[in-house]
Amino acid sequence: MKAMYKSELARLAGVSASTFRRYLNSRRARTKMLPPKAVRFVVDDYCIDLPDEMQ
Repeated sequence: MKAMYKSELARLAGVSASTFRRYLNSRRARTKMLPPKAVRFVVDDYCIDLPDEMQ
């Protein structure tokens, strides 16, 4: 596989470059920090003891 511009991939996918860029950004968002409610759920569900400075 070779390197390709995002615009080339968008054209091949049949979508606009801006739609393709939004799609890529939505996928990246999954790897960022969790919001406080999600952190609380995971901490409670897995019985994780957070250090005092993180509570």
